[in-house]
Amino acid sequence: MKQEQEMIGQLLDWARKNDNIRTVLMTSSRANPHAFTDLFTDHDFEIFVNDLNAFTEDDGWLDQFGSLIKKVVLEDGNWRTRLVLYEDGTKIDFQITTNDFVKHLAAMTVLPKKYDNGYKVLLDKDGITDGIQAPSYKAYITKKPSAEQFADIVNSFWGDTAYVANSLWRDELYFAKYMLDNVIRFHYLQPVIEWHLGVKYDWSINPNKFGRWFKRYLDSETWAELEGTYAGAGIGENWEALFRTADLFSTLAQDVGKSLGYEYPMEYEQKMRMYLLKVKKLPQDAKSFT
Repeated sequence: MKQEQEMIGQLLDWARKNDNIRTVLMTSSRANPHAFTDLFTDHDFEIFVNDLNAFTEDDGWLDQFGSLIKKVVLEDGNWRTRLVLYEDGTKIDFQITTNDFVKHLAAMTVLPKKYDNGYKVLLDKDGITDGIQAPSYKAYITKKPSAEQFADIVNSFWGDTAYVANSLWRDELYFAKYMLDNVIRFHYLQPVIEWHLGVKYDWSINPNKFGRWFKRYLDSETWAELEGTYAGAGIGENWEALFRTADLFSTLAQDVGKSLGYEYPMEYEQKMRMYLLKVKKLPQDAKSFT
């Protein structure tokens, strides 16, 4: 697995010799001094060329960086993307377009989020990157929710717990897990954890996508509670996970609401908790909910 400087050196040795390549940028985590990186962190390179078609009609140039395990080819307008993984573990995301985009980027007064999150100029043969705005590294910092956003997440969370409960009573594990571990966890619990961290760190951090860095920022007790929201395949343990998820969500959401001055619908939560408990206790052969 190549270290960062080794990878950059190899890339630039090749790019300097290729007259079609005019500019090279590095983006994403390795270009952000506030990001957490390790040996598995992707290398994200943007290559800007004069003749796009000549550059991408043959992908043999990828072989010079190692022995390929996989290559994913994507096209989006004038952008060509090559997502590659090498046998030594080096993972590189190449994005290629014409050098005109660099000129366009230099003319912007406000950087797109992707670049405001961090970029480094590795090569500029034509001296056209000087006008690009410096990154703030704040593009993906967690922002305060509006009162409407907060209310929508809270109401949706408690409403969708009913789907989990009903599915567990029916012994429909697959759908129950979809609702609990996908919809509820990532659509409702995740933003509340992000807001909790926003309050804790004065809205100054980026916990990364899908809670990737939650463990780095949460206190040990809260992290342990979050771990407790995961369960295996047993119906009983998924009931327990549902209630632990509800407890964690309620605690964090109430704290966030109090911090931001937003009302928390405690009466609604209590009614939903009563509903969940009633479903849990309902006999499997029940014909009525009363």
